[in-house]
Amino acid sequence: MTWLGGAILFWMAAWAVNAAVARSAFGKGRAGRLFVPVLFGITVLVLWEGVVRGFGVQPVILPAPSLIGVKIAGSLEVLWADFMQTVVKGALSGFVMGVGAAFATAIAIDRVPFLQRGLLPIGNFVAALPIVGLAPILVMWFGFDWQSKAAVVVVMVFFPVLVNLVAGLQASERMQRDLMATWGASYWQTLLKLRLPAAMPFFFNGLKIASTLALIGAIVAEFFGSPIYGMGFRISTEVGRLGLDMVWATIAVAALAGSMLYGAITLIEKWVTFWHPSQRH
Repeated sequence: MTWLGGAILFWMAAWAVNAAVARSAFGKGRAGRLFVPVLFGITVLVLWEGVVRGFGVQPVILPAPSLIGVKIAGSLEVLWADFMQTVVKGALSGFVMGVGAAFATAIAIDRVPFLQRGLLPIGNFVAALPIVGLAPILVMWFGFDWQSKAAVVVVMVFFPVLVNLVAGLQASERMQRDLMATWGASYWQTLLKLRLPAAMPFFFNGLKIASTLALIGAIVAEFFGSPIYGMGFRISTEVGRLGLDMVWATIAVAALAGSMLYGAITLIEKWVTFWHPSQRH
């Protein structure tokens, strides 16, 4: 049996297993909800391997997952240095600063109503700026190290978090706010005990959007200047050398890092917003 035929048979069998698990009682539990996407991901990799080997696709066009895995195993030191530079120093630091700035700005907008008419349109304008035009400017301002990448990430994550949090602060019902007023609660007491908890689902939606943008912004910014390590630097350099296996290895690490950040935010959301109907399942 050819590689392609075997991959297709595996796909069909895995599809049937996933469909059966999704309908079963096991599929509704925590283990079942984890099993289905894991098996689906494995199936995609097997089909990818079968298509590449079955049609004889050259590695310079599309390397097989097995070759990418071998490259990752043999380049752990380089990939780790790139991970630390791009994800930890650039993306995470910019994410934290951007979210903190957006949180403080949302409170200021809520406290001073005219700022909502002045700051939000400006934020919308900045969010519409193309990253490929903004990144080289920030690289020239902040230098070629991680600081310029963090600045790009701050710009990218600021507006999604700001818009979601401003909308969330308006989510509490008027009757609830009136009740707090009859109890003599101050603005800050109402904010901390009623409006911020009600805004948390909106806030975490903004965080999940920003988590994907943060990594994209850090990698793209490295295309316009970086030290001799970093995911963006590695991708641009290896493309010039036709080292597509290393490019895909870097992409795989970036995808894993983004998924882990998104998953961590989702877990924190479940802990913080356990009371929300969306978490009751």
